[in-house]
Amino acid sequence: MKVEIWSDIACPWCYVGKARFEKALDAFPHRDQVEVVHRSFELDPGRAKGDIQPVITMLTKKYGMSEAQAQAGEENLGAQAAAEGLEYRTRGRDHGNTFDMHRLLHLAKEQGRQDELIQSLYKANFAEERSLFSEGDERLVDLAVAAGLDADDVRRVLADPTAYADEVRADEREAAQLGANGVPFFVLDRKYGVSGAQPAEVFAQALTQAWGERSPLQLLDQADAEACGPDGCAVPQQ
Repeated sequence: MKVEIWSDIACPWCYVGKARFEKALDAFPHRDQVEVVHRSFELDPGRAKGDIQPVITMLTKKYGMSEAQAQAGEENLGAQAAAEGLEYRTRGRDHGNTFDMHRLLHLAKEQGRQDELIQSLYKANFAEERSLFSEGDERLVDLAVAAGLDADDVRRVLADPTAYADEVRADEREAAQLGANGVPFFVLDRKYGVSGAQPAEVFAQALTQAWGERSPLQLLDQADAEACGPDGCAVPQQ
């Protein structure tokens, strides 16, 4: 079974939702037969790469809330994250463009290190004091290397703004086609969708339901015909 997760590194509910989903997945009896793929979704795709501002400032401008309301929201998120065993800095974080991070996640997918990289990026953005956005490309290189990627490969991607750009945009178009207007958004076997950072129990139910309703292979023609198998190929006799 395949589970696709549309998310953004700047999305705190994606950070929390991933932990809740993984709690359900770890307890799922068929865990070893579930493939998880992370898909790209930018919450702020129009933001310039160098446009970096404090999270509280971004929230007040984007949603028209007061600083006190924005800070209260961050405190609530911190409590939600802590309940899942996650670190979350409720003060001093900043916000910026995540496009390059999504491009690197596509590189990581090719090398089988996607989950390691997205977790590294989440931790850097939500738990660590160093900024994920203001220290330049070398910060991303360090995080990618820690996730198991080659530094030269990472630098080549970051130096070429077209590298994996089409893949990121394709993910975002597909999200729109599937009806996802927010993240996190989980798609199970292209049959069921789960929106938001649902409780682990909801993810467990979705996994069980999707697994149980997988369609068995139906053969359209049962007539005997020549074929090759483990013992070789039958040779028709004259």
